Amino acid sequence: MTERGFIAGLKAGTSIAIGYFPVALTFGLLAKTTGLSLIEATAMSIFVFAGAAQYISLTLITAGVAPILIVLNTFVVNIRHFLMTAALNEKMEPAAVWKKALYAFGITDESFAVLAIQEDNKVRTSFAAGVIAISYGSWVVFTAIGHLIGANLPHFLQAAMSIALYAMFVGLLVPSMRGNRKVLSLAAIAGIINSVFYFTGWLSTGWAILFSTLASAVIIEIISSKGVKT
Repeated sequence: MTERGFIAGLKAGTSIAIGYFPVALTFGLLAKTTGLSLIEATAMSIFVFAGAAQYISLTLITAGVAPILIVLNTFVVNIRHFLMTAALNEKMEPAAVWKKALYAFGITDESFAVLAIQEDNKVRTSFAAGVIAISYGSWVVFTAIGHLIGANLPHFLQAAMSIALYAMFVGLLVPSMRGNRKVLSLAAIAGIINSVFYFTGWLSTGWAILFSTLASAVIIEIISSKGVKT
């Protein structure tokens, strides 16, 4: 078993912490313009710790969506974590359930990648704790800093930041769509379904997003299972 422990984990997670700097800072800025207090924005990063889900939550909060729907949408967005943590469970050293629960909470796409590429047969829990500690700390600290910076921005810039939230989602989506017809089809179908609900008023914003996300995923998988290229 590897001798790499907590300090080695901190070093391995440094690149994640650096990468989180602009994203967490932007989240803090947008949280401020959305109307969240410093405590609320920081608490979201402390207890949720899920970048994409937190950004989506800001959009839903702005739209006045009910809290239960924000939770459900967050669950759907992060459902991939079931697969990631299940895969890591086979790679990590045996540990008490409470230890697994702690580092499972801290698993993100980036920390999963760092842990999954380790060549050791069994990765030490202390190594995972180091990777997660520095990435988690970076996310929380830079969220707070971003909020403080946002509090000192002129009001017209704070208002403009709300538009930046939508621009960021477009920026995240477009690169993944390039050369991937399946992602393109998934986004298009979800957009069409959500537009129907929006213009007809059949469902509220939160339910429309939730249903559109699930329905588009099911439709694409059915099409793929039939052998149709998407």
